[in-house]
Amino acid sequence: MDNLFQTINDIIASPYWMVALYVVAFCFGILWLALVFWTFKDARKRIDDPIIIGVAVLTSLVLGYMGTLIYAILRPAEYLDEVRERDLEMRAMEQELQQLRACPSCGEVVRPDFVACPNCRRQLRSACPTCERVLEPSWKLCPYCGQDLKVKRVPPPVDEPTELLTTGR
Repeated sequence: MDNLFQTINDIIASPYWMVALYVVAFCFGILWLALVFWTFKDARKRIDDPIIIGVAVLTSLVLGYMGTLIYAILRPAEYLDEVRERDLEMRAMEQELQQLRACPSCGEVVRPDFVACPNCRRQLRSACPTCERVLEPSWKLCPYCGQDLKVKRVPPPVDEPTELLTTGR
C-alpha cells in the first residue's frame, strides 16, 4: 500500500503533471471567457435595454459557468429581429384587413380594387366612360380625366298610337 501512495505522490510531483494542470486550468479559463463573450453577444441580439445586458454579462463574469447557465435559462426566447419582423407582419395584416370591405349584397369580403363581387356578381363600382379607370359609386366626377359623371337621363321611348291604329291591330 505504501508503494501505491508513493507512486501517486511521484506522479503529482512530476513537472509533466504540473504542465497538464496548467493547460487544463488555461482551457477552463478560456472557456469561461468565451461563455462571457457568448452571453454578451446573445444578450445584445435578444435584449433592448443596455442595463439588463450589462447585468447578464456581469452575472456570467462573476458567477462563471453558473452565471451563463442562469442567463441561458432566463433569456428571452426570441431574437429582437424576430420580434420586429412579427410586429411588421401584424401591422401589414391589420392594414390589409382594414382595406378589405364587405359586399353590400351578400356580405362576402371583397378587396378594394374589385369592380364586382365574385360571389353574388353585384356591381360594386363602375368604370369611367372616357378613361375606363375604376370609380367609386359616390363620385360625381372622374378624378383621373375630369369627366363629369352625371347620369344623363334619357326619356323613355314613347309608343306612338298612330302606328297601332294604321296597322289595324
